[in-house]
Amino acid sequence: MTTKIRNFSIIAHVDHGKSTLADRLLERTGTIEARKMRDQVLDKMDLERERGITIKMQPVRMEFKAADGEKYIMNLIDTPGHIDFAYEVSRSLHAVEGVLLLVDSTQGIQAQTLTTLRMAQDAGCVIIPVISKIDAPAARPDDVSLELAELLSVDPDSVLRVSGRTGEGVETLLQAIVDHVPAPRPSSGSPRALIFDFSYSTHRGITVFMRVFDGTFKKGDVLRFAAAGERFTALETGIFMPDEMATDTLSAGEIGYLVTGVKEAGIVNVGDTVISNQGSTEGLEGFDRPRPVVWASVYPESQDDVTELRQALERLRLSDSSLSFEEESSGMLGRGFRCGFLGMLHLEIVTERLKREFNLELIITIPTIAYIVTNKQGKRETIYTPSKFPAFGETLKIEEPWVKVILITPADSLSGMIQLFHDHEGDVKSTDAHLDGRIELTVEMPLRELMRGFFDKVKNASSGYASLAYEFLDERPADVVKLEIFVAEEPVPAFSRVVAQRRVVEEGERMVEKLQNILPKQMFVLKIQAHALGRIVASKSISAMRKDVTGYLYGGDITRKMKLLEKQKKGKKRRGEHAKMDIPQDVFMKMVQDSDR
Repeated sequence: MTTKIRNFSIIAHVDHGKSTLADRLLERTGTIEARKMRDQVLDKMDLERERGITIKMQPVRMEFKAADGEKYIMNLIDTPGHIDFAYEVSRSLHAVEGVLLLVDSTQGIQAQTLTTLRMAQDAGCVIIPVISKIDAPAARPDDVSLELAELLSVDPDSVLRVSGRTGEGVETLLQAIVDHVPAPRPSSGSPRALIFDFSYSTHRGITVFMRVFDGTFKKGDVLRFAAAGERFTALETGIFMPDEMATDTLSAGEIGYLVTGVKEAGIVNVGDTVISNQGSTEGLEGFDRPRPVVWASVYPESQDDVTELRQALERLRLSDSSLSFEEESSGMLGRGFRCGFLGMLHLEIVTERLKREFNLELIITIPTIAYIVTNKQGKRETIYTPSKFPAFGETLKIEEPWVKVILITPADSLSGMIQLFHDHEGDVKSTDAHLDGRIELTVEMPLRELMRGFFDKVKNASSGYASLAYEFLDERPADVVKLEIFVAEEPVPAFSRVVAQRRVVEEGERMVEKLQNILPKQMFVLKIQAHALGRIVASKSISAMRKDVTGYLYGGDITRKMKLLEKQKKGKKRRGEHAKMDIPQDVFMKMVQDSDR
């Protein structure tokens, strides 16, 4: 019966204790045996456990005996907290009726708290306010409860208090979920289920993770995807405990999985609806497609691995629907793929997974954003890569995306934050004071500047106490130019970037100096130049390796040595005029790692 089902998510700022609280919920409901319990049990990827963050949403089913003696089915979707994975959160909210808004009692409300709260409210979810880490020495439960109550316009006594470490308050929290999260309300129509995620197996094909809104699904049903139109037969239905466990049916209100047997990439999309192949049932309202924020080209170190890289990206996209890519080629780096990511952390996670899970050696170009360029003939084009950005003087107008940044900082860091926004072309729109004395800033700034090491600078300026979140606004005119790096008088597309015109000389000098320090010496003088604004804006050279060509001589006239040295000098000059530099992979990696500073 759907009246005994409760579907909910936990949403919070990163590091506010979501995974630890999920562990206690699983422990209290007996979902996982005590001997199998471990920290971050829902974080299944090695990267998640190593970094202590949630990257992928993870559903799990629990059973709880409430105060009225009835047993309730509770479907929890644990969500990431980092801003790069906000799309994962938005998908989970469409599959549940309620959320636990978790706030760390030692830190208070953070910027991402406000963003995820707004997403939950827009999705129509019931909000249950919860403060965590109440057992911590620095906890301020009374102050943070008051702050959270004011944000939600509720009584401070309604804010629940829990400790994910000790389990204090977990029983009360489970009862509150039963009391306040509404039960699913299915219609009497044909079977319909919304796909919020999926995985891939070589043997079983694509397994869709879905929330059943109407009807019942079972093994052997002939089904189809409403948007894609692909017809298939259900090979298995099941639930997450938290590992996959087969069941006879999946009924309205439940969250589970369905094995499709479909092995072709690109057929299944997050947000599509699984419906019966009979009749003309309409699909459910899906999700907006994720918008890439950062673009970077990924090349295999060996061109023999291009096919393997393509297959790896296709496989990875089956577990990460926010990843996008298309094939491209570079004169120096060969064939590769231009990839779109949700942020710098997303880029880092994807490239790390490609290396670990598929044993690929990769070259990644400097990340950039997308620009809309109007040339002098009036043609508008979206440019995703700096190497294709028009040369200086060839454009009529350049537009770039802007974002609204919400930043919460201690009052004593305010002056430093104002200066930081000024340095990054930010326009402060408003300031508001929180009850605990912290200041909330609302700022509009170019996305380009947000990528320029802004997150690290915010943490440094506030000694780690500030937090920020952002959302997209629109495209606005940009005063930017293309900066090209030449090595041995040959352009290196992987080092090209688009920078603010006011910073182009400074950036060119920095990159040239960086390359001078990390490029290996050659048998000729190696020139490194930065080109922009139709001229060379910075230049350095690396002296040639010198072989002692006179070492075998002894005695005799000094002119013999001078002739040999002059001959060596002319040879180096001839070699330098026709030389081509083979840049090592570690140089590319060091430049990418330095690109956001």
